[in-house]
Amino acid sequence: MGVLITGIGELTTNDPEHGRLRDAAVVFEGERIAWVGPAPAAPAADERVDVGGRAALPGWVDSHTHLVFAGDRTAEFEARMAGKPYTAGGIAVTVAATRAATDAQLAANLRRHVAEARRGGTTCLETKTGYGLTVDDEARSARIAAGVVDEVTFLGAHVVPPGAASESYVDLVCGPMLAAVAGYVRWVDVFCERGAFDEAAAGRVLRAASAVGLGVRVHGNQLRPGPGVQLAVRAGAASVDHCNHLSDADVEALSRSDTVATLLPACDLSTRQPLAPARRLLDAGAVIALASNANPGSSYTTSMGFCVAIAVLQLGLTVPEAVWAATAGGARALRRDDVGVVRVGARADLQVLDAPSVTHLAYRPGVPLTWRVWRRGEVLAGGPGFV
Repeated sequence: MGVLITGIGELTTNDPEHGRLRDAAVVFEGERIAWVGPAPAAPAADERVDVGGRAALPGWVDSHTHLVFAGDRTAEFEARMAGKPYTAGGIAVTVAATRAATDAQLAANLRRHVAEARRGGTTCLETKTGYGLTVDDEARSARIAAGVVDEVTFLGAHVVPPGAASESYVDLVCGPMLAAVAGYVRWVDVFCERGAFDEAAAGRVLRAASAVGLGVRVHGNQLRPGPGVQLAVRAGAASVDHCNHLSDADVEALSRSDTVATLLPACDLSTRQPLAPARRLLDAGAVIALASNANPGSSYTTSMGFCVAIAVLQLGLTVPEAVWAATAGGARALRRDDVGVVRVGARADLQVLDAPSVTHLAYRPGVPLTWRVWRRGEVLAGGPGFV
């Protein structure tokens, strides 16, 4: 059945043909967008929904989360707010809790967080393994994630688990662990950072992933300057994520590559790291994405609207730049062209704000503005104004 969404006061399409439209309409046919244009010219459809002059935009594409987990790290967060520095070591707390949880508990927690994200306008979501760090636990995390989210990433190379030797653990990641998860994942990621994996070990993981036909991503340059960005570019990674500490050479490498710099501003605030240099990257010609990094230790939020507000208020982006990075930019980081855009043939994902313009995302930070959400042509949820 066709559905006509009309009365859109401002429509952000991310499509060069249409740009930002006023008094617009969109037609869904099943799971795809069938028509986009001025509301007076819209074709008839089986169902008509008038959004009353509100703003509409693509659903958020959250290309970096860690949502297969159990346990709580409130005490760590409180200590960090009192001055304790963030390190990679806190991951071990979540690993212990995740290993102890049942499949049903992990799946329920994942679904709860995904539902929360969708209520906030996220219609395409990636999540990673990485809190199991044994063959069996990584495999079950990948299997559980594959049944819930759009994109699954294997992050066995998150940290070396307590009691394991680094080299033998990398052997495990590149061999039995990779083989066990390969049927459930599209991507392989590695945390290239002091306290996690050095350049040589990270390179081994990326080569092993590429050898079995999986795409690669990198956590890089989060806590200090390092080799992560250059490694990601050389490996042809879809994205390098965090990017807080960049040299001029790093920025130039990104600007000359197809690797997306995925910025995680909520994490930067929570860990009190220097904010990623978003303006510098854009001005150099690099492609950036915004993502939530939703996880229990360093960024416990699923709100992409919050990330957009931070990007505008603190990272120096304009509202259109931040919205593009959180939609089309996330799609680029996932090597997708069917989400993050409102155009004919794209997936029928749309969010409507209880506001006349996307500018209100930064103008009214922290206010739940999501009014209605469609994903694959079906109404999902909305914020307080949802009817």
